[in-house]
Amino acid sequence: MKPETMKPDSMKTRIEAVTADYNNPRHAQDIVRLLNAYARDPMGGGSGLPESVTGILVAELAKRSYAFTIIAYADDIAVGLINCFEAFSTFAARPLINIHDVVVDKPWRGHGISQLMLDKVETLAIEKGCCKLTLEILQGNKTARNAYQKFGFSAYSLDPKMGDAVFWQKWLQG
Repeated sequence: MKPETMKPDSMKTRIEAVTADYNNPRHAQDIVRLLNAYARDPMGGGSGLPESVTGILVAELAKRSYAFTIIAYADDIAVGLINCFEAFSTFAARPLINIHDVVVDKPWRGHGISQLMLDKVETLAIEKGCCKLTLEILQGNKTARNAYQKFGFSAYSLDPKMGDAVFWQKWLQG
């Protein structure tokens, strides 16, 4: 049965969050499948990842010592992932973890998968001496906003008079 069609049964299902090994072919396959599912979701842009990306994604992650991925398994089926990157807070002079992607397969949403993975990320961040976790979220993604708020995330500002911080981007040629 395909993971996307499996139905969760919390009474019978063993769920665990593991740190991915980018050299493990199963982990690599699970990362690409889950991230591609996220990219096809409206919250991920609505179209899958190009083959030029899926073919090199895990190898490129493996080249970056500051990258790590958490995969959630339900009875050995990958049902969620979080991609993270270590960065640095100049204001705290300590590392931080930026959570870049959070994915939970549709049938598994609402079963605590994101909270389990976020807990694993937080544990690793504390072990690394990080001062905080950061992430970006679409304003209209109410389900994810609720999950992140439940975990303790909130918008931030340096000076309330200046408003909340906003994430911007600029694509580069090449």
